[in-house]
Amino acid sequence: MPHINLLPWREELRRERQRLFINIAAGAAILMLGIIALTHIQINGIIEGQQARNTFLQDQITRVDTEIKEIESLEREKQALLARMQIIQELQSSRSEIVHLFDETAKIIPEQVYLIKLNRTGREIHLEGVADSNEDISEFMRNLSLSPWFTNPRLTVIETGKAPYKDDSWFKLTVNLTNGKVEKEEK
Repeated sequence: MPHINLLPWREELRRERQRLFINIAAGAAILMLGIIALTHIQINGIIEGQQARNTFLQDQITRVDTEIKEIESLEREKQALLARMQIIQELQSSRSEIVHLFDETAKIIPEQVYLIKLNRTGREIHLEGVADSNEDISEFMRNLSLSPWFTNPRLTVIETGKAPYKDDSWFKLTVNLTNGKVEKEEK
């Protein structure tokens, strides 16, 4: 006898395909959700790692900035100490200058010239004195310019008859102090 299927096989085939489609779609959806979740977790991990590196770099930058400020402070202190050392060296080298200044002044001053005041400002010496005549002042200035310790004498004031030196010439002059080395003249 022939076999006749009276059941609605097409409907069952359609339902079977529909169930298979739903299962595949659900599996794909679950798979996509898993991939999205894993991607999200991975991206969050990368972001957190980058934030940790940024924080580390920021901390290092702050530390280096602090060290730079400390180095700049030390540089300023170094410059101040070098300036002090330079001043001390200059004082040490010019310690005997005052002795030479007075010794040379005593050697070159004419007998008719008397110094009243002597001031030193840096390398400049300001002399104030009294002389019997203008010729004595000229001789004193010549002696100053010939001395190895003095250079460039300049007469700033000369007065005759100034009280209390009524018969004498009162003068002020400025001269530069050298290091005492006589420069060799070229012939």
